[in-house]
Order: sequence, then structure tokens, then C-alpha cells
Amino acid sequence: MSKTPKNARKPFGRARARSAVIAAGVGASLVLGAGSAVAAHSSEQGDVFASKTASLLADSARAQADQQTKAAEAQKKAAERAGDGKASRSAERPAASKKANSWTKPVSGKYELSAGYGNSGGRWAQKHSGQDFAVPTGTPVKAVHGGTVVKAGPNGAGDGSSYGNAIVIKHDDNTYSQYAHLSKVNVKPGQKVQTGQKIGLSGSTGNSSGPHLHFEIRNTAEYGSGKDPVDAMRSHGVKV
Repeated sequence: MSKTPKNARKPFGRARARSAVIAAGVGASLVLGAGSAVAAHSSEQGDVFASKTASLLADSARAQADQQTKAAEAQKKAAERAGDGKASRSAERPAASKKANSWTKPVSGKYELSAGYGNSGGRWAQKHSGQDFAVPTGTPVKAVHGGTVVKAGPNGAGDGSSYGNAIVIKHDDNTYSQYAHLSKVNVKPGQKVQTGQKIGLSGSTGNSSGPHLHFEIRNTAEYGSGKDPVDAMRSHGVKV
């Protein structure tokens, strides 16, 4: 019976050991490789996240800047519109005020002032109640200021035949203007008239020594409440 040498199994044992070492090394390499791969992947994810975050922040900042710019432009336009509106209203108010307060002469073209307010003499039973404008028959007669016609027609529009055809207009300051000796009346009671509107034509009807316009400024619509029309017109910026 032969004996097995003591070291007969050693080569096998060394081979297994070497295999184990190799396997271990391979395993270690695999483990280390996997770890490196995981680390590399994590690093890539971090870079991607950081890049996306920066991009989102930049987009948000741009969007916010755009919104602020648009808001500022909207406010500027609104302010400009408001300014234009104020400027426009400011420009309109003086024009409207000027139109509302404007007065003008009662006749168009050339004229001469003849008998004045307060004159006395054989031609009048009492002192003269107005200012006469000597003009040819048919001269346009104008409303000296806007208002409402309260009297119009023959017989002095109710003030007496000496006035001939006449008109009385009530104005917004509660004064009245009267126009007499007309050859034609172009308005009716209740009619609204504007400053400078033609209301009739001059003539020589009633108690008249020749063609002219008899013009009065009154405190009421009735005869006897007159005041100096020249002074009244001057108080409204009209020199006659």
C-alpha cells in the first residue's frame, strides 16, 4: 500500500488560494468600480441639478424684470394719459369760460353813438333810457350775450308803441338786454340765443327820428329798470 506524499495536496491548495485571491481582487475591483460609477453618476446628477436650478433662476429673474418693465411702462402711459387729460381739460375750461362770459357789440359794422343814456329833451317824455346806435336800416342786430328771449314783437314787445318792434333777452347774470326800433324780428319768446347771434335788423319803427338801434341794459325785463348800457358793456370788456 503506497503512501501519499505530505505535500501532494499543496499545489491544489495554492491554486485555490490563488483563485480566491483573484476572485477577491475581481470582487474588489467590481465593488470599487461600482462605487466609482455611483460617485460619477451622483456627480453628474449634481451638475445637471445645479445647471437646471441656475437656468430656472435666470428665467425667473428675466420674467420678473420683464414684468417690472411692463408695469413701469403701463404706469408711465397712464400718467401721460392723465397728464394729457388734465392738459386737455385745462385747455378746454378757459375756452368754455371765455365763451360763457363773452359779450359783444349789438350791431355789426360801422356805427355812430347818437343819443345816450339819461339824455333829456323834447323827443322823450322822460330821460332817455338807453344808448342809440345810428346805423342804416337793415343792419344786423346781435345778441350781446347768450340767453333766453323773454319778449319779441311789435308794440315794443309789450313795453309801448314808442319802441316799435323790439326784443328783450334775459342773460345768465340776471340782467336783460333790449333792442328796439327794429325793421325785422328774427326770434321768438322762449328761444335760446348765443352771443353774437343775429336776432333782427335795425330800422326806424315806433317813435324814431331816423334809422338806428335803441339798446338798453335792464335789471328786469320791464321798462324803467334800465342802467347805463355803455358802462354795463365796459364792465364785460366791451368798448362801444
